[in-house]
Amino acid sequence: MSNNKTWQESTVVYGTEDILTSLCNSVTRVLTVATQSQIHYSGMVQRITKTCLKPDIGCFVLFDGGFSGLVVLNFSAATAMELYESYMLNMGMPKSELASAHTSDEVGNIMGELMNQIVGDFTGKVRRELQTNITQNQPKMLVLNKQVVLSVDTQLDQPESRRVTFYTGKNNIFYLELAIDRTEFIKLHDFEVHETVNPDEVLAQASAAGSGTAVATPQSNTDQDELLKSLGM
Repeated sequence: MSNNKTWQESTVVYGTEDILTSLCNSVTRVLTVATQSQIHYSGMVQRITKTCLKPDIGCFVLFDGGFSGLVVLNFSAATAMELYESYMLNMGMPKSELASAHTSDEVGNIMGELMNQIVGDFTGKVRRELQTNITQNQPKMLVLNKQVVLSVDTQLDQPESRRVTFYTGKNNIFYLELAIDRTEFIKLHDFEVHETVNPDEVLAQASAAGSGTAVATPQSNTDQDELLKSLGM
């Protein structure tokens, strides 16, 4: 009896907020390296009842495996352009050759690829720190003029949703939303966590992917309808 009590008192538990914090750290880590500007997030998190894509640019990724969920990033036009321009200028692109509007395919492609790198960084940490595996689909980017509600195309027993506010180097704001099944990871024994991702590699991978394999922005209403239908909406 006493041994069981000792085990319970010493048990380390990772819950929804811990997973959210890990995801937020991936956002700041990847975007800070990619744009060479300081990205940070609020110390407060909101509990929300639904996840939404919001104007002007919304991007989302579904993941499944050890746990299932949905990650959404919502950017205003000003925020998207700041991150896009900072990234491209950091890569050595002349300012005169940059896209001038957030509706440009190039902006959507770069933002989608950066999200791909963010979720890739996050899934790597899940494998190392939580000793489980999740897989992601290709990020989808939409230019929006109205709010669109998203639901996870997976049966979640006890869904939980959170929203976190992020700030760019110029104090523009964007939002991360996470929908996930309520879960806890209980540490049974100590193990070493090996850090294998180099932030500089994230930037190099994003640069290589941005040359032609980045995410395309759906343009037609038909494309968007099919995309949203595939989410089970």
